Amino acid sequence: MSAVPTGPGRLRPAPGPRGLRRFTTPRPPREERCELCGASLPDASHRHLVDTEKRALACACGPCTQLLDRAGVSQGRFRAVPSRHLTDPGHRIDDTTWELLRIPVSVAFFFHNSALERPVALYPSPAGATESEPEPSSWETVLAATELAGMLEPDVEALLLRRSGGRTECHLVPVDTAYELVGRMRLTWHGFDGGPQARAELDAFFDRVRQRATPLRGSRA
Repeated sequence: MSAVPTGPGRLRPAPGPRGLRRFTTPRPPREERCELCGASLPDASHRHLVDTEKRALACACGPCTQLLDRAGVSQGRFRAVPSRHLTDPGHRIDDTTWELLRIPVSVAFFFHNSALERPVALYPSPAGATESEPEPSSWETVLAATELAGMLEPDVEALLLRRSGGRTECHLVPVDTAYELVGRMRLTWHGFDGGPQARAELDAFFDRVRQRATPLRGSRA
């Protein structure tokens, strides 16, 4: 379950993206198929689409993804999730900025929801993804602190932040990668703070993100 905002900075329980369950529930082995054309998907690393009407992730074959990747096609109901990973080592997201975002845990991601016409914030919890609406002034602070926030493709890319040791990591990732993090946390979370297994999973996840991410051009660490 996730939560949706009742106003700036407020949240309440509500269903999360339907496709999130692929990351949160053990499933018996079965043949994956493209959810548009029904073609078999033998490769576990296949691409995903975002169904903007149902707020769901959908598996997709190569030809369907290529079709939606064409200019203008992905502006409809289904949008292809891109594969780019970027990092901004020279961002200016400091303690004050983090406090303004009112995120109660050390990791969160943000994306622009085109249906709601605003950015939303999500962060992992024992129940799954918790969603809230950043105050407009808080989001403006983030936009001023990193170019990555303004580079997000609506619905399909996320700004991923993590506070650790008094510093913040700042990455642009595909939205399915961000939801994968939420799913992994839900499967491994124990107790009040997640426990050692969840912390180890979080460290391993960010190691993979760093390995894949390209530094933002012109950014200084």
